[in-house]
Amino acid sequence: MDQQRRDFMKLLSLFSVAGSFPLLQACEQVQKNAENRPLVIGYLPITDATPLLVAHAKGLFEKHGVKVEKPVMFRSWAQLVEAFLSGNVNVVHLLSPMSLWAKYGANAPVKAVMWNHLAGSALTVRPEINSIAELSGKTVAIPFWYSIHNIVLQRLLRENGLKITEKEPKSGEVRLSVMAPSDMVAALASEAISGFIVAEPFNALAEAKGVGKVLRFSGDVWKDHACCLTLMHEYDIQHRPEWVQKVVNALTEAQVFTLANRAETAKLLARGSGYTPHDQKVLENVLAPSQAQMDKYVETGAIVNPHWHQERIGFQPYPFDSYMEELVKMLKETHIAGNNAFLQPLDPVEAAKAINEPKFVRKAIEEGGWIETFNLQAGWTRTEEISI
Repeated sequence: MDQQRRDFMKLLSLFSVAGSFPLLQACEQVQKNAENRPLVIGYLPITDATPLLVAHAKGLFEKHGVKVEKPVMFRSWAQLVEAFLSGNVNVVHLLSPMSLWAKYGANAPVKAVMWNHLAGSALTVRPEINSIAELSGKTVAIPFWYSIHNIVLQRLLRENGLKITEKEPKSGEVRLSVMAPSDMVAALASEAISGFIVAEPFNALAEAKGVGKVLRFSGDVWKDHACCLTLMHEYDIQHRPEWVQKVVNALTEAQVFTLANRAETAKLLARGSGYTPHDQKVLENVLAPSQAQMDKYVETGAIVNPHWHQERIGFQPYPFDSYMEELVKMLKETHIAGNNAFLQPLDPVEAAKAINEPKFVRKAIEEGGWIETFNLQAGWTRTEEISI
């Protein structure tokens, strides 16, 4: 818990103008002295990083003419953000709300060039808990305050008449606790917490160990929501646009590969690959669940919108502005600890246009002939669907 507290305090510092300034200065020096610098990916060992890791594993960066180093794995968001802001890595996946905090809290010159994946998260609880209402008086872990997980969870709790607290919860309250994803399954097993909401494969791992069950999938609450975005520095976008295009081409092709080769993707990322410490079977349950598994989730109520045909984790790289606009609106209604003064005056439309840089991925999709692959026949706009 002390380590989590330190990581949170470190992020509070990094995402302030004063805390980020020396890192951004260091990043400028790195960029000025390294015009032909190779691609250096930073990631956390969760399924959110799938396109970044698949593109490396399948040699797609080299195929598109990009020199790339072995991806660098980090153990916390604080470590990943520090490495990115300082320029030690130049491409990362970052929680979509965290990207807003970086841009507006730290004044960091960053852009979201594409989405990493769709859905891929769930609220997992102790086996004896059968409804949101039964979380009253209990503690639920979240991976970070600025996360889609926190936003979706709080919306579910509010709709069920439950209040949020960071203190010991009373009846009618749920205590939220920031916890590293890798610690959540053990905490659930020991009953230190009653549930957690996080990216895969930790929900699948809790199921495999028999210590928890999925109460609701996040993608069943917010249809096709993005979780992590692919972030790059504005410097590279302005000074190396051809290089950025090649990187995005490779990452887009990695998503195409993943959609067509889900079981192989699980094998690529599994323990022994050097990318993640996760069991192949657990990853297969996330990336390639059977229809029987999905039908069971409908029966238990983990899925209440089967007509959405949501995948446990999906892939579609185009960053819709409508999602970011809705995200800003929902963030303003969400309890968030730390320095969040920038949120209330933030205009959703302006924020979406400021953070998203969709031209590269749009070109990659069009030139690759992947409009139908990603189900984008309706064009480059959409209407957000949220169902509690």
